[in-house]
Amino acid sequence: MLVSETAKCGTTALPPPPRRGMSSLFFLSSNKNLSFSHYSLSSSFAGTTPSRTFSLSMMEENIENAEAIITKWDPSSSSYTKLTFVFQQSRKEAKEFLKAIKYLRSAMHALLGERLPSSKLVLAQNLMQVAMKRLEKEFYQILSTSRDQLDPESVSSRSSSRTCKFDDEEEGEARSEDELDIAGESITEVERVSVLAMSDLKSIADCMISSGYGKECAKIYKVIRKSMIDEGLYHLGIRRFKSSQIHKMDSEALENEINNWMKAAKIAVKTLFQGEKILCDHVFSASETIKESCFYQITKEGATTLFSFPELIVKNKKVPERIFGLMELHEAISDLWPETESVFSSESTSAIKLQALSLLLKLGDSVRSLLSDFESTIQKDSTKVLVPGGGIYPLTQKVMNYVTSLADYGIILSDILTDYPPPANSSFHETSFKSPMSDEGSTPAVSVHLAWLILVLLCKLDIKAEIYKDVGLAYLFLANNLHFIVEKVHHSPNLKLLLGEDWVAEHTKKVKLYASNYETTAWTKVLSSFPEKPFEMSSEMAKECFRRFNIAFEEAYRKQTSWIVEDVKLRDDLKVSIAQKLVPTYQEFYDTYLIFS
Repeated sequence: MLVSETAKCGTTALPPPPRRGMSSLFFLSSNKNLSFSHYSLSSSFAGTTPSRTFSLSMMEENIENAEAIITKWDPSSSSYTKLTFVFQQSRKEAKEFLKAIKYLRSAMHALLGERLPSSKLVLAQNLMQVAMKRLEKEFYQILSTSRDQLDPESVSSRSSSRTCKFDDEEEGEARSEDELDIAGESITEVERVSVLAMSDLKSIADCMISSGYGKECAKIYKVIRKSMIDEGLYHLGIRRFKSSQIHKMDSEALENEINNWMKAAKIAVKTLFQGEKILCDHVFSASETIKESCFYQITKEGATTLFSFPELIVKNKKVPERIFGLMELHEAISDLWPETESVFSSESTSAIKLQALSLLLKLGDSVRSLLSDFESTIQKDSTKVLVPGGGIYPLTQKVMNYVTSLADYGIILSDILTDYPPPANSSFHETSFKSPMSDEGSTPAVSVHLAWLILVLLCKLDIKAEIYKDVGLAYLFLANNLHFIVEKVHHSPNLKLLLGEDWVAEHTKKVKLYASNYETTAWTKVLSSFPEKPFEMSSEMAKECFRRFNIAFEEAYRKQTSWIVEDVKLRDDLKVSIAQKLVPTYQEFYDTYLIFS
């Protein structure tokens, strides 16, 4: 009979709560001895008139009891209730207030299926609105007064086990207070206030969400928490730049901004956003939708601003020196990726996660593009001016300083260049280059790329050497520059590690070959002034040999006084080598024909 009557009213009865024994139908409130009956909806459909009458009586009693505590804390009833907060005044009474709402909500659901005077339902609805206004006020008060205790850093530093995540608000309340008792003196006052505030916020949110007021609760939360996140980012120096501002910065200013951003980003992701994620997940655990929406609305603007800075760096003018800032940004975002992926894991925040991932790809592309541009710069060098004395070519210094610095970013470059082919002949690393093998048994991509840049430089030096009209000076030029390159590699632990001992040994041999060729071409005329042994000649022929030697030596000396060997060791080695070839022959010839000299 009752089921059919409910259908006529166009309503659907809610699933009844679990049946309890008579002993559990009532509980005694410490607040003015109010009692709320936890009735069973199934009893109203039992078909027995006494049971139905008893159930309806309990519903009316629960509404009356709820009216007493709710009207007591009606924010508009008196100046006292406007300035006083139930959660601040008495935590025990706050629990009773939440229970009153819970039973009021159950009574309202039951009233929809019963033919009771509409005034009862209207009263219940009015009481619910008053209760929700009070909870909104309490929610705002707790968030406002606990700003310092609920700052993201404090929240993120606590383990999730300390945030009391429970499905039942009564159990969560009891457990959070039990944990505080167990912790005793080990927990600070700030932590104690924080744990209680989080527990109270969750209890209120659970109650409002289950009562259909989740949006109102979320609105208050978003306003206050967003202001805290924005304030935190502001103090970290996170702000939105214009492209023109980045373009006008000199190298030092831009480097400072990049360093500041990396420090700020680490705190923003690992502390601000992660702390807010923990708090938001805890407070709104009763609703996945509200939880995700709140976190997204609070963090989207700040996170978008945070990741907009690297975007502008990528789009800025590309000069070789900018590659180091780009690699540092790539490393910083890569290091933060696990936290970024975890914090922004929901569907609503996926755009932020994709923005960070897109940044990594763009930074990698920009680094590879700058490496390619630098290679082109080497190849396109068309300077025709000869370096006086066959000294170190400026391009050699520029390239090696650059490559040495790149090697210091070897780990980052390795990630960026993985699966990225060598810039030229793909067989280069197999036929022309041997480096220490990676764990997988293959040559690391970063080793191949750096060795390739040096090879491109060496090819350019070969072309520059051809400009010298004196062959001996050309070989000295090659010896000087290759020796400079080898020494740069030898004194750079990171570059030496990437290129390997075999590379150093191989190019050291080439330096010796160039030096030997220099000696041969530059001193051949002097050495050929004497006949081959044994020395058998007339006095006139001996005098002619001395004359030719003096002329050749003076010419070689005059010519080579302007030639340069900048490295002391290489210079000494050349002196010793030339002396070993020249002095013994001259000394023997001189001793034999001293009388004719």
